[in-house]
Amino acid sequence: MKPLADCRLYTFVDTGYLRGRDPALVCRQLCEGGADLLQLRAKGAAPAEVRRLAEMLLPITRAAGVGLVINDHPRVALQVGAPWCHLGQEDFFGAGYRTAAQVTGCPKAMRLGLSTHTPDQALRTLKAGPDYIAIGPVYATPTKPAAPPATLDYVRWAASHVHLPWFAIGGITLDTLDAVLDAGARRICAVSAILNAPDVRAACQTFKQHLNRRPLH
Repeated sequence: MKPLADCRLYTFVDTGYLRGRDPALVCRQLCEGGADLLQLRAKGAAPAEVRRLAEMLLPITRAAGVGLVINDHPRVALQVGAPWCHLGQEDFFGAGYRTAAQVTGCPKAMRLGLSTHTPDQALRTLKAGPDYIAIGPVYATPTKPAAPPATLDYVRWAASHVHLPWFAIGGITLDTLDAVLDAGARRICAVSAILNAPDVRAACQTFKQHLNRRPLH
């Protein structure tokens, strides 16, 4: 699995965007397209269903050297041996957690990413000791329809203040990618722009090519 510091493109198998497609097929297309991290997001699914999907995807991501991230379900991540879990603000602080070690164990049984939406949230979240944070939503996105855009101002702030790996997320398309990179992002998450593309593998490859034109460090 690629070291986190070298990861640039974070993609998703989001059940809300599958539209009847085989999750395993989409997972393979993302891995073949150049994904560095791949999140399983199954909003509203029971833990047993999340586990079933995770067990389906994990052999594919392992074979490709891609880190599988389980969204919202740290227990499932531990049960299946996934290397990553991701939680939102409510799922972390709202659940009473204060440190990443409370989720990952000590020593770590997995690694943890956390969502943030404002500079104040980011500063609080960084103190909890996650492995990475997500910055966004940069633009309005159907994935998070109730969330107001954090805008490029938050990306610029992160570029100046966040010193662990962070990923810009939210409404990022090939048309807006350069603006996000110009604001200082070097790692991005893409959901609908890839999963809604006619060719998932090709869309993933195009995002990766654009990212690789900018120096990572």
